[in-house]
Amino acid sequence: MNETPEKPAAAKKAVTKKATAKKAVAKKAAPAAGQAPARTTTAKTAAKKTATKTAAKKTATKTATKKTAAKQAPAKKTPARKPESRVAMVRRARRINRELAELYPYAHPELDFTNPFELLVATVLSAQTTDLRVNQTTPRLFAVCPTPEDMAAIDPERLEELIRPTGFFRAKAKSLLGLSAALRDRFGGEVPGRLEDLVTLPGVGRKTANVVLGNAFGVPGITVDTHFGRLARRFGWTTAEDAEKVEADVAGIFPESEWTMLSHRVVFHGRRVCHSRKPACGACAIAPLCPAYGEGETDPEKAKKLLKYELGGQPGQRLKPPADYPGQPAPPMAPPAAAS
Repeated sequence: MNETPEKPAAAKKAVTKKATAKKAVAKKAAPAAGQAPARTTTAKTAAKKTATKTAAKKTATKTATKKTAAKQAPAKKTPARKPESRVAMVRRARRINRELAELYPYAHPELDFTNPFELLVATVLSAQTTDLRVNQTTPRLFAVCPTPEDMAAIDPERLEELIRPTGFFRAKAKSLLGLSAALRDRFGGEVPGRLEDLVTLPGVGRKTANVVLGNAFGVPGITVDTHFGRLARRFGWTTAEDAEKVEADVAGIFPESEWTMLSHRVVFHGRRVCHSRKPACGACAIAPLCPAYGEGETDPEKAKKLLKYELGGQPGQRLKPPADYPGQPAPPMAPPAAAS
């Protein structure tokens, strides 16, 4: 009788163990089943992100390709030029000179002067300013200081005030006082007619000396200012930046008899057509001979609007230009406004 109740207890324990085991399995299975959708969602999100990144990369690549193509487009328009022999370059250079002579038969120094001293002083003043501003300034100056002796004796502050409109007036006044005293003391008040003597004067370099020699004494010389140097490089006459080297290179191309007028023609062209920032290529008479054609505006109508001085229908730089000048004289400097 004692054994009969023990059998149901064992059975109950077995059933309980089985139920506990099933619950444990269910608990383990439940999280796994719950996590499955999360993993699927994460995979989909990652796939979307990857697709988005891939699309962005493709777009960036296409944009970069378009930009690169746009940058390279102008280079395709300008084919590489064949190497030019020395003989061919000299022939082309001399033809450019002949073409410029036809275009500017009236080319001249664009500084007003009546004697070598006035030209020397005006050229010194022309540094870092326009010839027009110098021409507007010198009438008052020469009315007060017509000779080297007068200029050497003037009060420095008075001289500075007279030349102030040309800029850098203190340095220029010092040079003018020095060269005037040198002309008075070493050259009898006369401007010397030799380059070796001129370059010994304060403020006078090769450029200034060549301007004076070529235009006041008839001694051939090449004047290398910013315009001349720029065009000589564009024309392929030189690759040098140094003014003396440019002068030497160009002197080897042209006969000495052409040096002075060549300087005027090239400077005229540089001021009127072949500008520094935006050359008027489409309105240039020597475009077929220029290796730098295309650096500026090539449309003829737009290029015409870039022309300056007489070619652009505007006054020139001289208040008293030569008789054969086809343009209008420059206006004198406006009087200072009256104090209110």
